[in-house]
Amino acid sequence: MNTTTSPHRARVNPVSSHAICYPTTDVRSPAVHGSRVYQGLKTSENEEMGCVEILATAISIVVMILTFPISIFVCFKVVSEYERAVIFRMGRLRSGGARGPGVFFVLPCVDDYCKVDLRTVSFDVPPQEVLSKDSVTVTVDAVVYYRISDPLKAVIQVSNYSHSTRLLAATTLRNVLGTRNLSELLTERETISHTMQVSLDEATDPWGVKVERVEIKDVSLPTALQRAMAAEAEAAREARAKVIAAEGEMKSSRALREASEIISASPSALQLRYLQTLSSISAEKNSTIIFPLPMELLTPFLGHCTTNHLCRQHAAQGGNHQ
Repeated sequence: MNTTTSPHRARVNPVSSHAICYPTTDVRSPAVHGSRVYQGLKTSENEEMGCVEILATAISIVVMILTFPISIFVCFKVVSEYERAVIFRMGRLRSGGARGPGVFFVLPCVDDYCKVDLRTVSFDVPPQEVLSKDSVTVTVDAVVYYRISDPLKAVIQVSNYSHSTRLLAATTLRNVLGTRNLSELLTERETISHTMQVSLDEATDPWGVKVERVEIKDVSLPTALQRAMAAEAEAAREARAKVIAAEGEMKSSRALREASEIISASPSALQLRYLQTLSSISAEKNSTIIFPLPMELLTPFLGHCTTNHLCRQHAAQGGNHQ
């Protein structure tokens, strides 16, 4: 806070604070033909009152005085920190804009007011059946977050801002999704949500509504399309699995070839490998152990047995011939 001293008194210059700024309706343009223009919205708050309006106001003041102090409970109203009140006197907007937060005064019988909630409101957009750009029917639902940025416009410009915003959100959802392919609907949800938020915000700005966020909740596909996509994904996975298995077999065959070359270079390496195999088999408590027998040891016996068998066959054929 900056202070400037003078011979008589100190003048205090307030410093701007960073407090929360709620929407106000104090900004007015100069009067145009007895009326005010507020952000492009022409109001009749400063127009001259007619005889009937003056008479009704006077009678209301007299009634308030006669019924004092009971009239206090009718004339004084309270709005919360997150609310604003737009007051009408004989159908005309009262000067000063929206009231609140705190206490404000109304005259009985001639003043009417509407309270507007400034907090963020969320609602679910009903599931919409949308035909995508590639002619696929999908069902999409979303959630929208909005708040009132200008109480005057929300009361004067539209009869029911909540219902109007809901209908506009459903229509905008169908329009935006109709320009996207199925793959974009499934992979670019954030981009679609941002596009929808910008479009809604521009459309609801004349109503004093600020759309803060839009989120796509779910994209439902037809059952037949789900099965087709699942079959396609399964086939792609099986193809990748076969390729991976083939690559593994190729690598394992190369490793076995290198191992065989190393073992063939040293005869004792084969015996050590054989003993290691026996040790691993015995550790599992198996009742049957298979001992590999080299074929080189059986070759002489196999040759002798084959010769005797041929001789017996020849002898048997000769005896039969005789």
